Amino acid sequence: MIAHVTILKSGAQARSTQNSVRIIGGAWRGRRVAFPDMPSLRPTPDRVRETLFNWLQHSIGGARCLDLFAGSGALGLEALSRGAQELIFVEQAPRAAHCLREQLARLGGAARGRVIEVGAARFLRAPGEPFDLVFLDPPFGQDALAEYLPMLAGGRWLKEGGLVYLENERIQGPPSLPDGWELLKSKSAGEVGYHLARAGLKSDGTRGDRG
Repeated sequence: MIAHVTILKSGAQARSTQNSVRIIGGAWRGRRVAFPDMPSLRPTPDRVRETLFNWLQHSIGGARCLDLFAGSGALGLEALSRGAQELIFVEQAPRAAHCLREQLARLGGAARGRVIEVGAARFLRAPGEPFDLVFLDPPFGQDALAEYLPMLAGGRWLKEGGLVYLENERIQGPPSLPDGWELLKSKSAGEVGYHLARAGLKSDGTRGDRG
């Protein structure tokens, strides 16, 4: 994990089955969100989330959002805290999905957030309505962005001009985007690269602002 991530272990080691991450802005600012102590869960660090939601500050209010590899739910819950209208969390691990439902109920966000316990590929193969914003933070080491970005684009999962947050290993650099998509922002923190893209626009041959 990168420095600046706020993750706490609970109680005695024998009972330590959950970690937590802090919501850093919005109505639930400072609240902690529990998630299972599972090696596969890698919450987006505080430092990265703060930058991301600064990028999104004029786009998040009232948005319909998809958190495709929800995991701890840190990205989606942060979005709900900051005024997103609807959040679909896709998480195939039963323990993580159950915990995320509990956190939504505890925060009072169950009316705006829904957890779908299924794999990302299966979800994207089903018909659905397009989103304003998609968070795509898949497991590292599998080149998953190369697989899932074409599925997002081909399935018309984003509204024209919709935004996509992408996270990958820093060493890979900015991911290749589908035709017509534009890279708006690209930064790194430690070993993590994180990027913001816009879908459905005509390509002008540029790669966007690297700020």
